[in-house]
Amino acid sequence: MSMCPVCNQLSDTQYRCPSCLGLMQDNGRVMDYYDDYSPYFDIDSLKMEDGYPEDEQEKQCPHVFHCTQCAADNVLLIHEWRAECN
Repeated sequence: MSMCPVCNQLSDTQYRCPSCLGLMQDNGRVMDYYDDYSPYFDIDSLKMEDGYPEDEQEKQCPHVFHCTQCAADNVLLIHEWRAECN
């Protein structure tokens, strides 16, 4: 089992915009923008049809980041952490 450190607020992310080098703000997972109910669906199932064919296999979580200076939006793939279950 793996989990996204950004979704679970275990890691503070600071990314720079590739256009203007301004700080980018995390606006959540890509799949949360599909419809009103998508944030409540199983994450692994949504990864099968999110447009990023390797994210499930590579254990990545696609997030939308927005630049606060130039208003550019970018999707960044966050590497998920392996969760140990006892």
